[in-house]
Amino acid sequence: MFFEEDRIAAFREMICSDTVEEREAALDKILPYQQSDFEKLYEALEGCPVTIRFLDPPLHEFVPTEEADIKKLADAQGKTVEQIKAIIASLHEFNPMMGHRGLRLAVTYPEIAKMQTKAVIRAAINVQKAHPDWTVAPEIMIPLSCDAKELKYVKDIVVETADAEIAAAGSDMKYEVGTMIEIP
Repeated sequence: MFFEEDRIAAFREMICSDTVEEREAALDKILPYQQSDFEKLYEALEGCPVTIRFLDPPLHEFVPTEEADIKKLADAQGKTVEQIKAIIASLHEFNPMMGHRGLRLAVTYPEIAKMQTKAVIRAAINVQKAHPDWTVAPEIMIPLSCDAKELKYVKDIVVETADAEIAAAGSDMKYEVGTMIEIP
């Protein structure tokens, strides 16, 4: 979903962004890819339910490891190789399974959850319009929750974003938001 060359470049841009505005600009590039992928899922399932799990892997899995790729990313970001290497080093975790990923990533960067929600809902609305005899009802999974306050925070972002997208489209689409609970 993210590792094709054009996608990974935008994803790495998002990861290495210094500001919310830079991150949102990168997410605007990722949104059409996500939306297209979700439309294909809904089409393949012909109206059957599909649960879409939001971004889960640790971010260090997406950053370059080869010198040439690090240089290319630095050039694209207007940063030095040393700055990119520092960002990459900061992403590596002692225990990535319980680290900065899933729900915890969405708490830190709520704009990621907003983008994914827009992609899920827009895709569902488009497929529903194309197939009025289907009932496309998105099921959104917020992964790796272990704290009720964090879950409520991210769920509120998802619901607010989904409701705004549905209203803007003049739709009455129903959706569900759930979680995968992970307790250490």
